[in-house]
Amino acid sequence: MEHILRIRKFENLHILLWLIKDTSWMMEWRVLGICMMFPTIAVAVIIAIKTFRETEFFINLAIFFWITANSYWMCCEFFWHNDFKTYATIPFALGLISTLYFYYRKNREVVVAK
Repeated sequence: MEHILRIRKFENLHILLWLIKDTSWMMEWRVLGICMMFPTIAVAVIIAIKTFRETEFFINLAIFFWITANSYWMCCEFFWHNDFKTYATIPFALGLISTLYFYYRKNREVVVAK
Protein backbone atom coordinates (compact mmCIF):
# COMPACT_ATOMS: atom_id res chain seq x y z
CA MET A 1 0.00 0.00 0.00
CA GLU A 2 2.84 2.38 0.84
CA HIS A 3 4.35 1.75 -2.60
CA ILE A 4 1.09 2.82 -4.27
CA LEU A 5 0.91 6.00 -2.17
CA ARG A 6 4.48 6.96 -3.12
CA ILE A 7 3.70 6.46 -6.80
CA ARG A 8 0.47 8.45 -6.42
CA LYS A 9 2.48 11.42 -5.10
CA PHE A 10 4.69 11.27 -8.18
CA GLU A 11 1.61 11.07 -10.42
CA ASN A 12 0.12 14.15 -8.76
CA LEU A 13 3.39 16.06 -9.18
CA HIS A 14 3.54 14.87 -12.77
CA ILE A 15 0.12 16.34 -13.54
CA LEU A 16 1.24 19.72 -12.16
CA LEU A 17 4.45 19.71 -14.22
CA TRP A 18 2.59 18.61 -17.33
CA LEU A 19 0.00 21.38 -16.94
CA ILE A 20 2.68 24.03 -16.49
CA LYS A 21 4.54 22.75 -19.58
CA ASP A 22 1.43 22.68 -21.75
CA THR A 23 0.20 26.06 -20.49
CA SER A 24 3.62 27.51 -21.34
CA TRP A 25 3.32 25.99 -24.81
CA MET A 26 -0.14 27.46 -25.31
CA MET A 27 0.97 30.89 -24.08
CA GLU A 28 4.17 30.61 -26.17
CA TRP A 29 6.40 31.08 -23.13
CA ARG A 30 9.33 29.33 -24.77
CA VAL A 31 11.83 29.44 -21.91
CA LEU A 32 9.39 28.13 -19.29
CA GLY A 33 8.00 25.52 -21.70
CA ILE A 34 11.47 24.17 -22.51
CA CYS A 35 12.50 24.26 -18.84
CA MET A 36 9.36 22.35 -17.77
CA MET A 37 9.89 19.71 -20.44
CA PHE A 38 12.84 18.15 -18.56
CA PRO A 39 11.26 17.58 -15.13
CA THR A 40 8.01 16.44 -16.78
CA ILE A 41 9.83 13.77 -18.79
CA ALA A 42 12.03 12.87 -15.79
CA VAL A 43 9.02 12.25 -13.53
CA ALA A 44 7.42 10.12 -16.28
CA VAL A 45 10.60 8.01 -16.33
CA ILE A 46 10.63 7.71 -12.53
CA ILE A 47 6.99 6.58 -12.47
CA ALA A 48 7.66 4.00 -15.19
CA ILE A 49 10.70 2.67 -13.35
CA LYS A 50 8.82 2.44 -10.04
CA THR A 51 6.07 0.38 -11.73
CA PHE A 52 8.40 -1.79 -13.83
CA ARG A 53 7.22 -5.10 -12.36
CA GLU A 54 3.53 -4.17 -12.46
CA THR A 55 0.98 -4.23 -15.26
CA GLU A 56 0.63 -0.44 -14.95
CA PHE A 57 4.19 -0.11 -16.25
CA PHE A 58 2.88 -0.28 -19.82
CA ILE A 59 0.38 2.53 -19.31
CA ASN A 60 3.09 4.60 -17.61
CA LEU A 61 5.42 3.84 -20.51
CA ALA A 62 2.69 5.08 -22.85
CA ILE A 63 2.50 8.31 -20.84
CA PHE A 64 6.27 8.71 -21.15
CA PHE A 65 6.03 8.30 -24.93
CA TRP A 66 3.09 10.71 -25.08
CA ILE A 67 4.95 13.42 -23.15
CA THR A 68 8.07 12.86 -25.25
CA ALA A 69 6.05 13.29 -28.46
CA ASN A 70 4.22 16.25 -26.99
CA SER A 71 7.51 17.92 -25.95
CA TYR A 72 9.08 17.30 -29.35
CA TRP A 73 6.04 18.83 -31.05
CA MET A 74 6.24 21.84 -28.70
CA CYS A 75 9.90 22.37 -29.61
CA CYS A 76 9.09 22.16 -33.32
CA GLU A 77 6.48 24.87 -32.93
CA PHE A 78 8.67 27.04 -30.69
CA PHE A 79 11.57 26.95 -33.14
CA TRP A 80 9.60 27.13 -36.43
CA HIS A 81 10.27 23.59 -37.59
CA ASN A 82 6.66 22.56 -38.20
CA ASP A 83 7.76 20.43 -41.15
CA PHE A 84 9.50 18.09 -38.66
CA LYS A 85 6.65 17.72 -36.20
CA THR A 86 5.30 14.66 -38.03
CA TYR A 87 8.20 12.74 -36.45
CA ALA A 88 6.23 12.99 -33.21
CA THR A 89 4.21 10.15 -34.74
CA ILE A 90 6.95 7.71 -33.68
CA PRO A 91 6.64 8.16 -29.90
CA PHE A 92 2.85 8.59 -30.23
CA ALA A 93 2.73 5.20 -32.02
CA LEU A 94 4.96 3.61 -29.36
CA GLY A 95 2.58 4.98 -26.73
CA LEU A 96 -0.37 3.48 -28.57
CA ILE A 97 1.39 0.11 -28.77
CA SER A 98 2.18 0.26 -25.04
CA THR A 99 -1.46 1.08 -24.27
CA LEU A 100 -2.76 -1.76 -26.42
CA TYR A 101 -0.34 -4.16 -24.74
CA PHE A 102 -1.48 -2.90 -21.32
CA TYR A 103 -5.11 -3.70 -22.17
CA TYR A 104 -4.12 -7.03 -23.71
CA ARG A 105 -2.35 -8.03 -20.47
CA LYS A 106 -5.19 -6.74 -18.29
CA ASN A 107 -7.71 -8.73 -20.31
CA ARG A 108 -5.50 -11.80 -20.15
CA GLU A 109 -5.22 -11.48 -16.34
CA VAL A 110 -9.01 -11.39 -16.05
CA VAL A 111 -9.41 -14.50 -18.25
CA VAL A 112 -6.71 -16.41 -16.32
CA ALA A 113 -8.29 -15.43 -12.97
CA LYS A 114 -11.61 -16.99 -13.98
